[in-house]
Amino acid sequence: MNLSTAEEESAQEIHIPADIDWHMLDKSKFFFLGAALFSGVSATLYPVVVLKTRQQVAQSEVPCINTAFSIVRHEGFRGLYRGFGTSLMGTIPARALYMTALEVTKSNVGTATIKLGIPEPTAAAIASAAAGLSAAMAAQLVWTPIDVVSQRLMVQGGDKLKIPNAPPCKYLGGIDAFRKILNKDGPRGLYRGFGISILTYAPSNAVWWASYSVAQRFVWGGLGCYLCKKDYGCNEGGVNTFRPDSKTIMAVQGVSAAMAGGVSALITMPLDTIKTRLQVLDGDENGRRGGPTIGQTVRNLVREGGWMACYRGLGPRWASMSMSATTMITTYEFLKRLSAKSTQEGLTS
Repeated sequence: MNLSTAEEESAQEIHIPADIDWHMLDKSKFFFLGAALFSGVSATLYPVVVLKTRQQVAQSEVPCINTAFSIVRHEGFRGLYRGFGTSLMGTIPARALYMTALEVTKSNVGTATIKLGIPEPTAAAIASAAAGLSAAMAAQLVWTPIDVVSQRLMVQGGDKLKIPNAPPCKYLGGIDAFRKILNKDGPRGLYRGFGISILTYAPSNAVWWASYSVAQRFVWGGLGCYLCKKDYGCNEGGVNTFRPDSKTIMAVQGVSAAMAGGVSALITMPLDTIKTRLQVLDGDENGRRGGPTIGQTVRNLVREGGWMACYRGLGPRWASMSMSATTMITTYEFLKRLSAKSTQEGLTS
């Protein structure tokens, strides 16, 4: 998406480097560097995900800071990284699927909407929403089993913290958990919550990418007005023109991503809480093999703390999604610049 902002009434323009499409990328470099960069991002943000998961399965409201201190006191810092190895192993192929579906869909839908005569800003938002939707659906084929295993490992040891719903320590690691879940519930056990995962992440990604596209234009518009009023930039043919440097572009991308992440987290939080409980709680604890239904899960949440119980863990999830969105998009845009084919180097400068 080539972002540019023009205010005709005040003759102002912001020139932003052209976006790098799928066909411009060196695919081998893109996937190899992407695996390394996003593994680092996942390692940084993983403790926040553990805190969110622990809060979501608790039967009563537990402050986030108390949960963090309790985990460190009873389990050590390693408790904040329970299930990380399993999560990381699944993240690499899931990210590959996600990025492929995202870029291919965005490129094709963007081209098609422009040909239909739809204005470029609207076409960019539509392409971004469609890309986010297809990417989330593709990635869930890998992410759901990994979520089921890693989240069960995350809440192991919760019995020490007196979290009633947390299962006792019974998995020796990701492979052991995978084997035991498969033996007990079959493949269905690994895909528990798959439907609601799609309902959570597909709209969430569509909202996020569309919001990100709109937020970028909003931020650039405001920034352009401010800078041009301060007489930054140069005058080209009677038009006050500003050419932002790479740091400014990265800052705008980060702010836009955080805004989009916050909106998406708030909208999809109840679905995420239900999904987490469906994936974590054992069937034996709910009186039926295969786990609780969505209806039972909602009734349990409402009984425990009213409708606001669906928003347990909102703070960590908001922080996680905002930080993740900011680091993800800046890392992703940096990755695309690094992976651009040599013939496209003029676009990356």
